Amino acid sequence: MRTIIFKTSIILLGIFSVLLTLAISTKDNQEVKTGNVIFIHPDGTALAGWNAIRVLNYGPDGELNWDRLSNIGLYQGYTKNTLTSSSEAGATIHAYGVKVELLSYGMDRSAPLTSRSGSNLSIMMEAKSKGINIGIINSGKIVEPGTGVFVASDVSRANEDAISKKIIESGADLIFSGGEENLLPKDVEGKFGQGKRKDGVNVIELAEQLGYKVIYTREELLSISADTKKVLGIFARSHTFNDKSEEELIGLGLKNYQPEAPTLAEMTEAAINFLSKKDGNFFLVVEEEGTDNFGNANNANGYFEALKHADDAIGAALNFYSKNPNTLTITAADSEAGGMEIYGFLEKYMMRDKPLPERADNDAPLDGINGTGTLPFLTAKDKNGNQFQFAVAWSTNDDVYGSVVAKAEGLNSDLMKGKIDNTEIYRIMYATLFGVILK
Repeated sequence: MRTIIFKTSIILLGIFSVLLTLAISTKDNQEVKTGNVIFIHPDGTALAGWNAIRVLNYGPDGELNWDRLSNIGLYQGYTKNTLTSSSEAGATIHAYGVKVELLSYGMDRSAPLTSRSGSNLSIMMEAKSKGINIGIINSGKIVEPGTGVFVASDVSRANEDAISKKIIESGADLIFSGGEENLLPKDVEGKFGQGKRKDGVNVIELAEQLGYKVIYTREELLSISADTKKVLGIFARSHTFNDKSEEELIGLGLKNYQPEAPTLAEMTEAAINFLSKKDGNFFLVVEEEGTDNFGNANNANGYFEALKHADDAIGAALNFYSKNPNTLTITAADSEAGGMEIYGFLEKYMMRDKPLPERADNDAPLDGINGTGTLPFLTAKDKNGNQFQFAVAWSTNDDVYGSVVAKAEGLNSDLMKGKIDNTEIYRIMYATLFGVILK
């Protein structure tokens, strides 16, 4: 009897194992729902930055749009040959889903890439080949890799003439950025200043020949006609921001951002409105480049304004998602610029009417509201009506591995969880665009 029971148990255990294996296999290969993807890349940002703009703008008990993204991944951002990523390598990994060397712009250094899906195309160009509407937005100049590598490749990001032309020739439905100088021959006067192309090609004219409606102002952005097929928005000669230290900007009489240029949120809202009116799903990649550049300049004031712009863009994406649940909003940086930390508890430094010292006791540079040696920042009120002063301490003016946090909300956002390698950003977006969960 015991032998029969034992054999029966073995058989039942075997059947259970087979069923469990089939269940796991089915889950891995299940058909997933497809929809729109909005990838927002606040370059150079990490957890400390999000904490800072929360307390600064909404108070310690407040809520960012970033906080509303409910699925969290602890981002691991190394490249094939370095622990800390560069902007071009990080973007390439996001766009192709495979590791590449540090100085890679849509390639593996100088070698062509095969993406995680087995295609020789980036995820965005693969989407375009399958009828999905595509768009890119950058607060920096058009050649910035956070968006550029999704539609163009080159052996070096320094080849700006070639890259900017390739971006236009990609045929993306929508391109918003700065960088007019990259599109006009040197000595040719544009809307914002002279061009700097050495090859003599007028890429603005080329864009018009390729069917792009070219716009330059906030007013034109907000009034794109319904019959527009493709749109190119160029909103500054170079970046839409002035990536210098606080002291330099004050000396030059400049603001962090060029006031005539639309904000990232305005561009994102206009882009979503444009792409969502087309037939089929859309894929939009948005980069706030100011966070990275101001971080590298150790400009806390500019960094906070840039990150607030990125958070407002996330808000625009979430507003669209609230009415269109077949949409994934996903966000991640690729590294942390400047190694910023909030310095908010040493009262000997926190006198409202007294400037901060230039450096902390360990010699780390300290920033106040207008740079080194100025008054401390003041948070918005907490739930009890209290406000708190703080300074910003910088560890470097370069990029660091940092504490990057990836987040997602909406369609298939449950794939964002736990420890997330930078290649997984591609995998999550791919599942939502094409209905396939790649290994």
